[in-house]
Amino acid sequence: MFNTKTIRGREQRTAWILIVPALLMLLFVFGYPILRAFWLSLFTQNLGTRLQPVFSGFDNYSRMAGDGRFWQSFWVTIIFTVSSVVLELILGLAIALILNQKFFGRGLVRTSAIIPWALPTALIGLAWAWIFNDQFGIVNDILLRLGIINTGINWLGDPTLAMFAVIFADVWKTTPFISILLLAGLQSISPDLYEAHSIDGATPWQNFRQITLPLLLPQILIAMLFRFAQAFGVFDLIQVMTGGGPGGATEVVSLYIYSTVMRYLDFGYGAALVVVTFLLLILAVAIASLLLNKLRARTSGTT
Repeated sequence: MFNTKTIRGREQRTAWILIVPALLMLLFVFGYPILRAFWLSLFTQNLGTRLQPVFSGFDNYSRMAGDGRFWQSFWVTIIFTVSSVVLELILGLAIALILNQKFFGRGLVRTSAIIPWALPTALIGLAWAWIFNDQFGIVNDILLRLGIINTGINWLGDPTLAMFAVIFADVWKTTPFISILLLAGLQSISPDLYEAHSIDGATPWQNFRQITLPLLLPQILIAMLFRFAQAFGVFDLIQVMTGGGPGGATEVVSLYIYSTVMRYLDFGYGAALVVVTFLLLILAVAIASLLLNKLRARTSGTT
């Protein structure tokens, strides 16, 4: 007879042998840039020092505490991220539920639904910038023809409307990706569960709340975390559509870091911004993951 502990130990050693190279690669790819950025953040390197690094300790972090522009961009990033991710999850789940039904041409619809996500983000941003253009945009043209407005709206020139425009463009582009992820989760749920539940007199809403949602929470968690991290670091869409304007109303953290490093050549402070933003993102993702896991446990306990 084989010793179970021996077999299990061999399997664990084999697993570690296979996974260690990947872990080392990830550590190098993700760990080295962060450590390098932290090292650079301890120096002052800008035009004032003739781009020569001068050790300044944690002065860059002290400077950040009183940097109103950074905290404004951080708040804008939070608004953009939370708004876009919540809308994408709601719309993506609705679309996934529709695509999971049987109807004529379902395969074509599924294929077409992912086209917005497959297109380059910079191209999407340019297209939506023209769509929301105050003089030639199709949005104003439709509203004028319907008599809803009398003059064109400067969508990208108003702080509130500009934020709405970039969120709308991001939701339009990324919702198909969320729907495909959730559709894969829906197809893994056995139809027998719904049949047995329906025999017990369950309504469609009860099927969704007691079967679909609890079993789909892992996919929802993965989609939310992925999109949260991606939306938090958004750059190209906003850069193309508004450039962070008007008046910094859509300037997210990534745009502020870009301006600090590339426009003002303040490399030390830019590195400090990267480090702090990375830590804040990790904290936000950890909190969101904890809350969703608690929700998942609560939902599973009530089913």
